[in-house]
Amino acid sequence: MEMEKLVSLCKRRGFLFQSSEIYGGLNGFWDYGPLGVELKRNVKEAWWRDMVTAHDDLATLPGAPEAYEMVGLDSTIIMHPQIWKCSGHYDLFHDYMVDCRESKKRYRYDQVRGRWVTHRDRRVFITSSAEAAEQEAENLTQRALKFFNLRGKNAEELKWEGEVVSLTQAKDFTQVLGPDAKELGTLTEPREYNLMFKTIVGALGSDDDAAFLRPETAQGIFVNFKNVLDSTRVRIPFGVAQMGKSFRNEITPRNFTFRSREFEQMEIEFFCHPNSSRGWYEYWRNRRMRWYTDMGLANERLRLREHDPEELSHYSCGTADIEYAFPFLPPGEFGELEGVAHRGDFDLRSHMEGKLDPHSKPELKVELGPDGKPKWRGSGKDLSYRDELTNERYVPHVIEPSAGADRGTLAFLCEAYCEDEAPDENGKMQTRTVLKLHPRLAPIKAAIFPLVKKDGMPEIAQDLYRSLKKKAPAFYDEKGAIGRRYRRQDEAGTPYCITIDGQTLQDKTVTIRDRDSLEQWRVKLDDCVEEITRRVGG
Repeated sequence: MEMEKLVSLCKRRGFLFQSSEIYGGLNGFWDYGPLGVELKRNVKEAWWRDMVTAHDDLATLPGAPEAYEMVGLDSTIIMHPQIWKCSGHYDLFHDYMVDCRESKKRYRYDQVRGRWVTHRDRRVFITSSAEAAEQEAENLTQRALKFFNLRGKNAEELKWEGEVVSLTQAKDFTQVLGPDAKELGTLTEPREYNLMFKTIVGALGSDDDAAFLRPETAQGIFVNFKNVLDSTRVRIPFGVAQMGKSFRNEITPRNFTFRSREFEQMEIEFFCHPNSSRGWYEYWRNRRMRWYTDMGLANERLRLREHDPEELSHYSCGTADIEYAFPFLPPGEFGELEGVAHRGDFDLRSHMEGKLDPHSKPELKVELGPDGKPKWRGSGKDLSYRDELTNERYVPHVIEPSAGADRGTLAFLCEAYCEDEAPDENGKMQTRTVLKLHPRLAPIKAAIFPLVKKDGMPEIAQDLYRSLKKKAPAFYDEKGAIGRRYRRQDEAGTPYCITIDGQTLQDKTVTIRDRDSLEQWRVKLDDCVEEITRRVGG
C-alpha cells in the first residue's frame, strides 16, 4: 500500500488534516476531522473498556498470576517542575541533532539515512531527502548523479556499498552530503537536544516560574500513588490507567502522525509485589500483544520484540516493544506501537528519594541535610506500601504498558486500507477503495439509504436512522446512485449499509450489505436495530 493514497483518503474523507493548514500548516501537529475523531475515540474507548471498566477484579484472567484491580486517573498536563528532575527527564530526555550549515535545517541524528557510493575513486556518503521509504532508493540515485554531475544513462558508473544505513554509522562527516545540501561536510557534529516544551506559570515570567508540558502521562500516576491507595482502598496487585495528551519537541517530526509533537497516550502503571513482578511483566506483554490482534492487526505485520540487554534502561528488568510494519518504513523494518516495561521500583523511589529502613515500621526514614530538610531532591514522602494482611512493607515494582493512541489509530488505518473489485449498480466490476476497520473501531457503524427519494422510502429510512442512532453511530444518505453511496461508505470504513427499497413497502424488510464480503441479506425492519448492534458489539 502506498502511503500517499492513505494520506489522500484521510484528508478527502475527513480523518486527518494538517494543523493550521490555511496558514501553511505547523509541522508535527495534526487535527482529527469528523471521521478521524470518531475513529480515535473508538480506539481509546476500546482500550479503556478492555483494560479498565470491563475488567473483572474478582477473577483471575487467563495468564494472570492472580486476581487484580484496575482504576483510572486523569492528571494535569503541567505539573511541578521538580517532578521532571526526579524522573530524569530534565537531565536525560533528549535526542541527538545535527545542523546543516548550508541549508540551515536541523535533523535528528539517527533518522538521517544514507549509503556510501564511489565514482572514479571519490567515495561519498549520500543521504536521502525523501521521507517515504519507497522513494529512498530513487532519491539517493538522483542525488548521487547530480553530485557527480552525471546523466541518468551513466548510473551504472556509480558503485554503491552495502545497504542504506543511519548517519550514526558514517564516522567521517567531511565526506557526508547532507539531505538538503549541495556540498560535502556541511553537517555539524551531533549534540544533545532536550525534547520537553518549556512554558511559564504565573504572571511574573521569571525563571522561577518555568514549567514544562508533560512528555508522558506516567509521572502523574506515580506522584498520585498514595492518593489512589488512600481514596480507593485497592490492594496490590492493581493498575492505574490514564489517557491524555503529551508533548515532545521532536527535532524532525515525520511519517504522518507516527512522530508528532503533540500526541495522546494510553498508559497503565501496574503495581505489584517484587517477587511476582516477572510474571506480571510477561502477562501484560502477552495481553497487550493479543489486544492488537483482536482489534484486527495482522500477525505478519505485527511483532513482539524483547529489548537486548544493551537497550535496557539501567533500572529496567525487561522491556518489550509491540511493533508494526508501517508502509512508510523500509521493507523489513518495524515501528513501535507500544512499549511494555518492567520498571522495578525506580519511579516510586525517585519521587521519594529516601532510604527505606527495615527497622522502621511503618514510617519511611528520610535522611535530612544540615538545614533540616530532606537530603534528597525528591518529595521525601513515603511511597511504600504496607500489606494489611501480612503487615509486610515494601516499595512496589511497576509494569508499564505504554501505548500511543495516535500511532495505534494510524496502524489500524494502514491495516484497514485496501483496494479490491466490486460490482457497481449495473453489475460491472470496478476497483473500490475500502477501509476494513474492525466494527468496534469503525467511526460509523451503519449507513441507511432510501433507494429512491419517493414512495415514502425516505420517511421509513429516516425513522430507522433515528432509532439506530440511539444505539450506535449511524449515517443517512439519499444523494446519488446507490453504488456511489456504497463507495463513499466503503471509504469511510462503515461495516454495514441498509437499503430501504420497493420490497420494504411490501413486506417491511430491508437489505443489509456487508462491507467486506459484499454479502447482502434481508432482515425485518423491526429487527434491524438489534441486528446491527449485535454485529458491531453494541
